[in-house]
Amino acid sequence: MKVGLIQQANGSDIAANIEKLQQNIRKAVMQGAELVVLQELHNGLYFCQTENTELFNQAETIPGPSTETFGALAKELGIVLVLSLFEKRAPGLYHNTAVVLEKDGSIAGKYRKMHIPDDPAYYEKFYFTPGDLGFEPISTSVGMLGVLVCWDQWYPEAARLMAMRGAEVLIYPTAIGWESSDTDDEKKRQLDAWVTVQRGHAVANGLPVVTVNRTGYEPDPSGQTKGIQFWGNSFATGPQGELLTVFTNDREEVRIVDIDKSRSENVRRWWPFFRDRRIDAFGGLTERFLL
Repeated sequence: MKVGLIQQANGSDIAANIEKLQQNIRKAVMQGAELVVLQELHNGLYFCQTENTELFNQAETIPGPSTETFGALAKELGIVLVLSLFEKRAPGLYHNTAVVLEKDGSIAGKYRKMHIPDDPAYYEKFYFTPGDLGFEPISTSVGMLGVLVCWDQWYPEAARLMAMRGAEVLIYPTAIGWESSDTDDEKKRQLDAWVTVQRGHAVANGLPVVTVNRTGYEPDPSGQTKGIQFWGNSFATGPQGELLTVFTNDREEVRIVDIDKSRSENVRRWWPFFRDRRIDAFGGLTERFLL
């Protein structure tokens, strides 16, 4: 399976961002992509740096404008496409939602982000209600896609449940970066941890992982911080955590990576982690803490 990863920097003009995304999707398809993955909240700026009720106006229904626009493109190009949208479910009820479009432009399924952060410059709890669709892979013509979103990527339980339900690849649309006050050493630790934990999900579950992050600098509209430098470094791994591609941190890029889904079967035979799991002793995982 040829997967297209699009790492993009966005501006305040949503229409221009979407136009650039469409151009980049076409570039990926020209290189042979069958599945294309976009970054988290790809239509605009990462608006969660501040708490502003006016920004709820950016949310849209699903189905809605984006699924119509990108659905038409997916149908034209004959690809499966992973979107990441600000979903308006009902007045006052919003989600951070990934949508998978099938080759005919229809909606194959969606996933609502389950883990919602609330940190300086990442005030997502103000905007997003935690997901309620569970950790269910989405069946497509290119395989079973275990789509999760950004903050979910730090939780091994989420990756495990997707794998246990038949995901053939784990996919993480992402928007993560550095706050300018962090030291260079701290920035390196953060990036290394981010890559390491996701490579760990690949190893522990014997699955490929595809992670697509945004790049570029986005200022804090409130002026309370110095904004976020999104660190790019989109990447893909094989089922043993082997790096198949790693993007730069500061450039927009479109790349294709070959994912061999059949390799997961062999890796799971060599490293039978699912066979040896002590499910009789894992009950404590459903508790908040055990002390």
